[in-house]
Amino acid sequence: MSPVDLAGRRIILANIGGEVYAVSGVCTHEETDLAMGFMLEERVVCPLHLSQFDLRTGEVLNPPATVPLTKFNVKIDGGSIFVEV
Repeated sequence: MSPVDLAGRRIILANIGGEVYAVSGVCTHEETDLAMGFMLEERVVCPLHLSQFDLRTGEVLNPPATVPLTKFNVKIDGGSIFVEV
């Protein structure tokens, strides 16, 4: 899991089973930087209130968050990762 800033947005890139996924990197509950949390299998755990989000889909897996993360399209070309924002 790696945070990046693209086009004024905080985004998390995650390599899960050889596939790269990109989701917004700010918790939808309290606007906390999710990069300060930790990755647990295919989930990111918010450091503030421990909400969990699926890094593949952005889906909320437990409260207090109720709004999913934005998922971004990813393309890998050669050694570069492109994220559609």
